[in-house]
Amino acid sequence: MYKPFQKHLEEEIHRLFDLQTVPLPDGLERQVSERGKNPATIQSWSYSCPQLRKIRYTYIDGGTTIQVFNSVIYPSHQYDIPLLGIDLLSFNRRKNLVVVDFQPLFQDADYQAKYIEPMQEMYKSFDDLAQNLGMKFYDANRYFSKYLIFAKADADMVPTRVLEAFKTYVAKYFEMVGGAAPLTDPSDIQRIVQAQKDYDQYSAERDPAHGLFSSYFGHEWAERFLYEFLFEDARPVEAAVGRRR
Repeated sequence: MYKPFQKHLEEEIHRLFDLQTVPLPDGLERQVSERGKNPATIQSWSYSCPQLRKIRYTYIDGGTTIQVFNSVIYPSHQYDIPLLGIDLLSFNRRKNLVVVDFQPLFQDADYQAKYIEPMQEMYKSFDDLAQNLGMKFYDANRYFSKYLIFAKADADMVPTRVLEAFKTYVAKYFEMVGGAAPLTDPSDIQRIVQAQKDYDQYSAERDPAHGLFSSYFGHEWAERFLYEFLFEDARPVEAAVGRRR
């Protein structure tokens, strides 16, 4: 269901950037689950380039039962621009949730004016996909912008309206990357290093997909996937460590 989204992102990053493939930790690149009525396959890719230190995306294909495309793009530490976050999920083709956002590292007024407010016009073009849904697992005021795409979409909207919004947000994001000026002050760069680590820690502790990964691929694999690939700068909290024992 979301393969056209993956294809578009792949084509754009290979067209715009001089990419290096980043190998995934052993056993995490691809996994197959035979649990339940329908098997599911999860496959992931990772790249880097001078402007973007980590480009990762994952596809779960469980036929009509489940389709998931997830991606986060991390700028290199000398850039203070937001991350690009993408979550596209479909369960039985009836429950379809789409999230696309420029995820801000900071919430101060200057940062918001510089990077988030320019999203406003683009956001207005897709106000039907900005449904102001409540967030169960995250604080909407922390690593989300007020101009995020966040919607429950009908299946027939996915290859049309949702794909159009996705392509627009991706293009705008890469335009921002291309125009960003690198930081030179070591203290500014260290601030970005810490902010991205904080993002990983926050996200790992709240990621609702962990339960999904566990149910399909087992708890041990899910823990490794979470901390060795998805949010590799995070450290397992005590509860997670306890579960692994």
